[in-house]
Amino acid sequence: QVQLVESGGGLVQAGGSLRLSCAASTRTFSSYGMGWFRQTPGKEREFVVTINRSGGSTYYADYVKGRFTISRDNAKNTLYLQMNSLNPEDTAVYYCARNLYSGTAYDARYYTDWGQGTQVTVSS
Repeated sequence: QVQLVESGGGLVQAGGSLRLSCAASTRTFSSYGMGWFRQTPGKEREFVVTINRSGGSTYYADYVKGRFTISRDNAKNTLYLQMNSLNPEDTAVYYCARNLYSGTAYDARYYTDWGQGTQVTVSS
């Protein structure tokens, strides 16, 4: 099992930016696709963005497209999420997750390992 640790969450005003990181405790980080999901109380976890093993392919949910950017540094076993133009609807706990496979996937059922989450709060 892979341990994933997110960091970088916090409180930001609407229109602001945050950068999330996800450190993976595995030497096989570069073998798998990764993803970011988010969840608010009373709602199901929802897909945000996914990236393939090399970083050459990404897929974004429509509600973050053009504002969020996913990237990865395989040498550092770390996944990133740059979030710009944040709005209160982006408030959630953000989770990184490891894909079963090397490609991209928006369905949470394809993810086997999850971090503990980091809270992002956007004030209006």
